[in-house]
Amino acid sequence: MSEAPLTDQYGRRVSYMRVSVTDRCNLRCRYCVSQDMEFIPHPTILRYEEILDLMGIGASLGVDKIRFTGGEPFVRKGFMDFLESAAERFPGVELCVTTNATLIEPFIPRLAASGVRRVNISLDTLDPDKFERITGRPLFREVRANIDRAVEAGLNVKVNVVAMGGVNQDELPGFVDLARTLPIDLRFIEFMPIGDGTRWSRDSVWLAKDILAGVCELAEVEPVKGEKRNRGPARMYDLRDGKGRIGIISPYSNHFCASCNRLRLTSDGNLRTCLFSDRVYRLRPVLRHPALGLPFVDRIIRAATQEKPMGHKLLESMPSGAGCVTRACRPSAVEQRLIIIACFIAETLKILLSCLDQA
Repeated sequence: MSEAPLTDQYGRRVSYMRVSVTDRCNLRCRYCVSQDMEFIPHPTILRYEEILDLMGIGASLGVDKIRFTGGEPFVRKGFMDFLESAAERFPGVELCVTTNATLIEPFIPRLAASGVRRVNISLDTLDPDKFERITGRPLFREVRANIDRAVEAGLNVKVNVVAMGGVNQDELPGFVDLARTLPIDLRFIEFMPIGDGTRWSRDSVWLAKDILAGVCELAEVEPVKGEKRNRGPARMYDLRDGKGRIGIISPYSNHFCASCNRLRLTSDGNLRTCLFSDRVYRLRPVLRHPALGLPFVDRIIRAATQEKPMGHKLLESMPSGAGCVTRACRPSAVEQRLIIIACFIAETLKILLSCLDQA
């Protein structure tokens, strides 16, 4: 397999992969889960060994950061054991986890010792009643306590807040106070039209410029510069009177497509090259094919990266009220051609080898 780094048609180098280990979650967040949602059958989910193999391909192609997500990753049995195996096998890759923090308490010491660099915790409200209305579960106190436990264990903690107009705008002072008191990165993310049955509308977006203006009324901030700045899309601000930082991510109002460096691997083995695209490249059938396997997965990843689009153009053309990144996935024509050609070559080789054995 080639070791040249992944670069797309726009010259963007891909070095970051988000890997979903499960589509299941113990919360039912109203902006995420639709009523008719069906979970992926277990045989279709990538095995941990397969994810490790795909991580190996990514690392050989220059991927140096991998974030594990879900659903909720800690819902999947054996996830902590898998994390430790991944950290041991790929010491040069930065490993991070995104979690809702409802289930992590028993794993916090192992997370801190495993080499996982960062834990992103989703928390959209500081009001226990509102938390239950948003998530469908009365688990706010567990999440809030686990944030403190993760910080005390020495983990680098980011708290992600989906910024929703009419939902949590009134809680900005509380969130700023949280960043004052804890050494965390508290990041506001504009609500995006993602998923089947999305409740997104333009009125539901709490814009980044309004978030920043509100933060500046509550605290003295200054932009983070130099080496302290994140590699990612968040614009980070130091709180002069606090321990933490405030971050703002604006995929809707101020896209960062020109610097996008990521791929996404779904739990059922589909590769997505853009947050706003429903196009997928099916890796699992190739990975599990006895005559194809990892070398052909490598080729598909390379071809897919070349087709990586500028996502903001897809967002601009999206019909009003529609959601992107749905389950109605469209296979790529390039992927299909590669698979057909690969299967033909593999079958031809099998026939030739069989003839040689008989000769």
